[in-house]
This record gives sequence, structure tokens and C-alpha cells, in this order.
Amino acid sequence: MNITIFGSGYVGLVQAAIFADVGHRVVCMDIDAARVDRLREADVPFFEPGLSSLIRSGLDSGLLSFTTDTKAAVQAGDYLFICVGTPPTSEGAADMSQVMDVASAIARYMASRKVVITKSTVPVGTTDAVLAHIKQALHDQGRDIAVEVASNPEFLKEGSAVADCQSPDRIVIGTRSPKVLEELRRMYQAFNRNREKIMAMDPPSAEMTKYASNALLATKISFMNEMANIAEAVGADIEDVRRGIGADPRIGYQFIYPGCGYGGSCFPKDVRALKYLAGQHGHRAEILTAVHDTNQRQKNKLAERVMARLGFDLTGKTIAVWGLSFKPNTDDMREAPSRYVLEGIWSCGGRVQAFDPRAGDACRALYGERDDLSITEHKEQALEGADALVICTEWKAFWSPDFEQVKALLKQPLIFDGRNLYNPAYLEELGIEYYGIGRGRSLHAAA
Repeated sequence: MNITIFGSGYVGLVQAAIFADVGHRVVCMDIDAARVDRLREADVPFFEPGLSSLIRSGLDSGLLSFTTDTKAAVQAGDYLFICVGTPPTSEGAADMSQVMDVASAIARYMASRKVVITKSTVPVGTTDAVLAHIKQALHDQGRDIAVEVASNPEFLKEGSAVADCQSPDRIVIGTRSPKVLEELRRMYQAFNRNREKIMAMDPPSAEMTKYASNALLATKISFMNEMANIAEAVGADIEDVRRGIGADPRIGYQFIYPGCGYGGSCFPKDVRALKYLAGQHGHRAEILTAVHDTNQRQKNKLAERVMARLGFDLTGKTIAVWGLSFKPNTDDMREAPSRYVLEGIWSCGGRVQAFDPRAGDACRALYGERDDLSITEHKEQALEGADALVICTEWKAFWSPDFEQVKALLKQPLIFDGRNLYNPAYLEELGIEYYGIGRGRSLHAAA
């Protein structure tokens, strides 16, 4: 099948590579010429395990190509996926300008029947709005060409996006057209062989499914962080609590790990966008408000703990930070909890020595060259002469460090663990002062 994908970010690029990998002919279009030039050399501008080799394979087979030519991209595909960004506005709404720009381009250049598929995370009603927009533009041009629009939201996780796309949990298709449903069923045939994964529904329900999914996952995280804060206050260990409640199959173990808050490009903006959408329809989304507010407080917790233990004047002090990306297996620092740690330390006059297996360049791009920031090549280098260690991301490289070496390199054996990687009792035996999230020991109790 001839497919064009507009947008070469996480969603568009992964989907393009996966479709080409199963034999579809895919054109990936982006307005960023420098980005397209890199992609033509299989140089992926972000880290995602397995993606670069898939793109190289698609290029070598001739099934995957990249272009900045909008007209050629529209005319090359019978199925046009919209995978552009929907960043938040200052009010929290999803900015739909890029989506509608693509819709306008499709109407301008289409010369035959097209099926347009919205894969970007969009407010409920967008698929119908895109169809109306294209039809109106065609009418204004005096052209009568068949066009249909469907919703096909993505459910990828950064760090495992390729695997998620190759073996999806579900394939949600929002359309009122039996013909389009069958066409998309054929498109996804390679991913739907071992069991029926396609879930057909109307476009508004498909769009709502995406927002509801992200909002519920974010809610689980914020709920557990709230429980961790209560556990800390009453002297309970949230890790024991987590195991206790996760054993209930109605709850499960996924997304109930307490920590220093969620980040990334999806959960923060999608919770805000759904809250805004609800407000536009006269509904007060109080749970979503609490989820968002709890997460914002949690992101500040590590920096606050450093200050509570070392003082609000960190002049002359250096803090080691392990982990900069918002989660492992990505270099994405969008809304990352580490940013709150770095900026909190700097606001008190402290220095940071940071290490991340992948996100060092992203950190430099965000903050530039600074005297109070050193990004090291190895995790041990970040510890040298530091007054404390703060862990922000649960990269596997941090799970089993040489604690005697950690003690030797730090000025004092002090760890603030935002991901609860270590056993507090064991670290106490080693003579390391340790603060996790909800592990039954608060700074107030320690004082």
C-alpha cells in the first residue's frame, strides 16, 4: 500500500519505519530540510532503540523515502497519516495549527481519492473537523474529489516504541466507513495475525480512548506518589505497600512505582489538554487537576530534599546527578524531573555534575555551556568531590553500583534516590545516608 506520513518525530518516524519493514511503500515528509537530510543517511535525530537499523533497512529496500516536497508527498500516498505535534498552548489546550496546516496542504495538492488518518494526539472532534476542513477547501477550489478521514491513535512508549509498534496491544481505528475500516485492516494485517487486536469505533471515541489511556496512567503514577508521601509521614515503606496492592489483579503492578514524577512529551500535555477540553464543555475535571498538581509537587521533591538536608545556600557545594532523561532508553528531557533538580540546585548557588547514558547532548542543548554544569562521560566521574548523589532516572546502569566506590568518591555518603532503586537497610549497613521516596524515613524524622 502507498502510505505518506507527515511528521518525522517519534510517532511518525517509528510508524514509517515499521510500515516499510512489512512491505508497504512509505514516504515520510517533514518541513525541516536538515532533519530530512539526516534521515536520508539513517541518522536518527533522537535515541530510540532499534530505530536506526530499521530506517537503514527501509532505505536500502527502497520502500522508505524522505522528502520536504509537500505536493509530491500528498500525491505519492493513497493513505496519508498526520503525525505532527500538538504542543500545549498557554491555557493547556492542544495547539492544532500543525494538524490543520497538513489538512490544508492535502486539500491543495490531492488529485485523487485519499484516506487521511489522524495519528497525532488530538482533541475529540478533530477527525471530523479535518474532514470538514478538507471538504470545504476542495469546494472553494471547485474540485469534487473523494476524501475520507479516520482516527488511528498511537500508544507507543518512548524507549520501547519500535517493539510497541511491531507488536501492539491494540489497534484502535475510528471511522464510520466500513470500506475505510477494511482498508486499514489490510494495512495492519502483519500486526494482527496472532490475535484480533483491531478495535473499531467512531472517531470521537477513538480520540477519547487515547486521552483517557494517558490520563489513567498518569493518575496511577500520581496516586502512588501521594501514597508514598503519606507512607513517609506515617513511617511505612511504600515499596512493601506497592507489592501488597499490586498483587491484586484489579490493580496490577504496572505504573504503580512511586518516584519523582512523570515527564515526557505525552502525559503532562495530554492531562492538561483533556482537562481543558472538559472545561470547554462545562465539566470540571477535578481528578485531572489533582493528578497534574500532585505531579508538579512531586517533581520538586528531590530538590527540596537536597535543600532540607544541605541548606538553601548551596554555594560551594556540588551535587552529582545520575539520570537526565525523563525515563530510561530515551534521550528525551521534555518535562523531565531532572530539570527541576538541576534548576533547583542552581537557584541556590550549587553546581551540578551529571551523567546520563544518552541525554547528555540534550541537556547541553537545553542549558548551553554553564560554569555550574558539568556533564561527565562516566557515572563515576559525576561523583568525584560531590556533596551528595541524586538519582532521577532508573537506567539499569545505576541499579547495582559499587557502593564502596560511591562512598569513596563522594565528600559524604549521601544519596537521594528519586526512583527507589536501593534497599534502605542495606545502605544503612554500609554507612550511607539514604533517602528514597516513601521509604519510611523522612528528613524531619532523621533530623
